[in-house]
Amino acid sequence: MKYVSTRGQAPVLEFGDVLLAGLATDGGLYLPDEWPAPTATQGWSGVGYQDVATAVMAPYVAPTLSDADLASMVEAAYATFTHPDVCPVTPLGVDGLHLLELFWGPTIAFKDIALQLLGHLFDHELTTRGQRATIVVATSGDTGSAAIEACRGKDHLDIVVLHPAGRVSDVQRRQMTTVDAPNVHNVAVAGTFDDCQDLVKALFADESFRTEVGLSAMNSINWARVMAQVVYYVTAAGALGATASSPVAFAVPTGNFGNVFAGWVARQTGTPISQLVVGSNSNDILTRWLSSGVMEQHGVHPTISPSMDIQVSSNVERLLFELYNRDAVVLAEAMAEFRADGRIDTGDTRLAGVTEVFDGAAFSDDQTRAEIRRTYEETGVILDPHTAVGVAAARQARRDPDVPMVCLATAHPAKFPDAVEQAIGIRPELPAHLADLFDRAERFEALPNDLPALQTHVRRVISR
Repeated sequence: MKYVSTRGQAPVLEFGDVLLAGLATDGGLYLPDEWPAPTATQGWSGVGYQDVATAVMAPYVAPTLSDADLASMVEAAYATFTHPDVCPVTPLGVDGLHLLELFWGPTIAFKDIALQLLGHLFDHELTTRGQRATIVVATSGDTGSAAIEACRGKDHLDIVVLHPAGRVSDVQRRQMTTVDAPNVHNVAVAGTFDDCQDLVKALFADESFRTEVGLSAMNSINWARVMAQVVYYVTAAGALGATASSPVAFAVPTGNFGNVFAGWVARQTGTPISQLVVGSNSNDILTRWLSSGVMEQHGVHPTISPSMDIQVSSNVERLLFELYNRDAVVLAEAMAEFRADGRIDTGDTRLAGVTEVFDGAAFSDDQTRAEIRRTYEETGVILDPHTAVGVAAARQARRDPDVPMVCLATAHPAKFPDAVEQAIGIRPELPAHLADLFDRAERFEALPNDLPALQTHVRRVISR
């Protein structure tokens, strides 16, 4: 498998190089130069998650990794999960809806599914090369703790995590800042998640600094993240017996678009998916795009679902690359226009290619609380505010009530206890391994939204 940049000016790479590079040197995102042959889902009901994961990902990592090496890392990654099915599908109990529970990993959010594996992939590749890397991650809440958990104590990695100061939940922040490991470093940036993401991109754009510190990324700009997330769409479809004549649909609470793009990849490579519903909060740039073909920034608004408080959804570029017929020159011009003007019009023809499978719906904080309350009253199930957005979107935008609709449950409700308590008067408790989270000491540095200040900090804290 070879990988190409969406901007067309970076070297074509194999998987190991793409893993360590993260962002392409031309500012683009890496994608396979061709999609692998369709993967069958029939007959996989009852097959272990680890076996399906190895089969789905094997084409993407060849020849960097053998099937045996990949299988070993997959087994180690998901041994940390507390549910035997890793990502179980459970009936919600109303309207033919199901939950795909993605919160059984160590940081109780869906980011664990990819990042637990990425920690092993990075360590294996760096050990093989005799190298050390510095992971720099921007997080809107969940990626940071999952990346830290994947990297803590790894001999060949330092990790620096940027979160927007005051814009993540207390649980999310403490899951990052209470980790006591010499290779883990947290930064609270005075700004939004988009500011954090822009700082990471600027670090990668500085080639001398990138080389000096061995910079790499675990954000969803890294193709390996998307690759690992494709798996649970395949296993969920298999669990529900989906076929070409009897497909399944998914509703995905979405900020940076990587999670739902993994669903598009699953569909592209043979998983029978008829619809992908994008659920947004009041930061509704994606749902506005799906209704108009115009992608326009309106500024970031803090909400009770902070992991989706995003206006620049990086992974949309991967889908646009496909919609622009993989014409990297035209796409690069469009992305430059979006960066300069905060707006691009992708046009009716390209929009039709999106709305063939994608629909969207957006919800205010009050509507999100109402969905948490409604679902609890109807089923007894407690949703976190992000999952509630996905369930509300599924109810509103579902095309065919006869097609099973799977709502991605992206976090344990205890990660957002204030929002849940406001909705139903119950404060969900953290799992036992996090019960003392608020008793642990925090360690982080507060920095301005300033690239030189961040570069100085990274140089100072990494162990080289």
